[in-house]
Amino acid sequence: MGETITTRIDDRDAAEIRAIGKEERLDRSAVVRRLLGKALLDRKIERALQQYKEGKITIGKVAELTGLGLRDALALASAKGIPFQYTIRELREDLKEALR
Repeated sequence: MGETITTRIDDRDAAEIRAIGKEERLDRSAVVRRLLGKALLDRKIERALQQYKEGKITIGKVAELTGLGLRDALALASAKGIPFQYTIRELREDLKEALR
C-alpha cells in the first residue's frame, strides 16, 4: 500500500481542493495525491534541468531521471532558455555508436 501523511493547510487551499474534487468528481485524497504527484514531477524536472544547465548531466540523463522522452526534455530545456549542450566529444561518441 502506501504511507499516510498528515498535514495542515490553510482554508483557501482546502476550499480549492474541494472545488477541484467537485469539478472532477474525486474525493479529497485523490485530488491531493494528483496535485502532489504533479508537484513532485515538476520539482524533479526543475532539478534535472538545473543540473543539465550546469553541465553536470546530459539531456539524455534529464529524460531518464524525469521519465520524459528525449524530445520532451529538449523542448522543456529550450522553453526555459537553456541552450542545447553538446560537445564535439559527445558527437564523436554518438557517431561511433551509430556506426556499429
